[in-house]
Amino acid sequence: MTRPARVLIVAGEASGDLYGGLLMRAMQGEAPAAPGAPAAAADRGVAFLGIGGESMRAAGLASLADASILGVTGLVEVAARFGAIWRAYRAASRALRDEEARPDLAILIDYPDFNLRLAARARAAGVPVLYFISPQVWAWRRGRVRRMAGRVDRMLVILPFEEAIYRAAGVPVTFVGHPLLDLVRTHRTRRQERARLGLDPDRPLVALLPGSRRNEIAAHLPPLLDAFDRLRAEFRDLQGLLTVAPTRSEAEIRAVAEGAGRRGPLPLLVRDERYEAVGASDAAVVASGTATLETALLGVPMVIVYRMNPLTFALARRLSDLPHVGMPNLIAGRRIVPELLQDECRGDRIAAALRALLTDPPAAEAIRRDLQAVRGRLGEPGAIGRASRIAWDMIAAPCGGAR
Repeated sequence: MTRPARVLIVAGEASGDLYGGLLMRAMQGEAPAAPGAPAAAADRGVAFLGIGGESMRAAGLASLADASILGVTGLVEVAARFGAIWRAYRAASRALRDEEARPDLAILIDYPDFNLRLAARARAAGVPVLYFISPQVWAWRRGRVRRMAGRVDRMLVILPFEEAIYRAAGVPVTFVGHPLLDLVRTHRTRRQERARLGLDPDRPLVALLPGSRRNEIAAHLPPLLDAFDRLRAEFRDLQGLLTVAPTRSEAEIRAVAEGAGRRGPLPLLVRDERYEAVGASDAAVVASGTATLETALLGVPMVIVYRMNPLTFALARRLSDLPHVGMPNLIAGRRIVPELLQDECRGDRIAAALRALLTDPPAAEAIRRDLQAVRGRLGEPGAIGRASRIAWDMIAAPCGGAR
């Protein structure tokens, strides 16, 4: 009997964990069968070892480290967790060198500073590398794309403009579309969802999305709550909800709020069915990242915020000349939703931007139309199935597929 395929899979944050879990299930055949998949795939089976979070562990990951420990951004913030990150890296490197159980494929999901180094280790060990979810080389340190040509056997990108960047650098690349097109949908009307949450369907509702990483929540939650309190003082009927990422706990949220001096009740905490809850909102304030694109696909007008260590921000500005940081604005090619970064990410500025969304219906409707156009640029549904077929092709092909 043919042994199961062995795959090392690594994700370092909440969105990567989500996509990793979906890809694992697709490869295991738990997703609908995809046309053109190798006939041997279902018979052979697959075993996964690596780094991930709740979603990947639920899909059967034999875990080397928890992604929630690794999920920080910024040079200063990463330095504070260097020990845990280094131990995870060494564990993954050992798995690549294992003579008796060497992986047939390494699937690396985003998380570039970690995964590009691991890709070099995989190449040295003779393990083919499939990189799923491109690092944002068009935003930060474009020189990394040249490094990938010697480390990555196949790059799968989820934004259409990324394909040309990798092809020009000689990296085998495929645009598979964005996984969120299959994931972000709602099944209840706004009135039904508000009733389910115990909220008044006729009063305005604002969603607060502070991020999924510890340092993001610490940086963003206090000004988001300050903005909400300011608006509540002005609009007595305003309702709020606060999303909790799968890799975080409600206790962490409450601890950050209390540490910032807040003693009153928080907005409604929402952990499950977050898309339904955010989709029922009139406006949202969202930390830059995957959540901004999720909110865009839900058609909810938003304010994008981000704040980091001042030294990290100064370095980032030197490394990037992009006019926007929010994914909806980058995809649209212009500023369609407001961005409040660093010193502008404070309660009074956020409240003013949200007030404009809540009190100017024509402006809010224009944003909804722009967000619909962003959806149209993300390709066709089925990204995870396409990625799964490519992964199996690389396992089945001599030398791991295309090089």
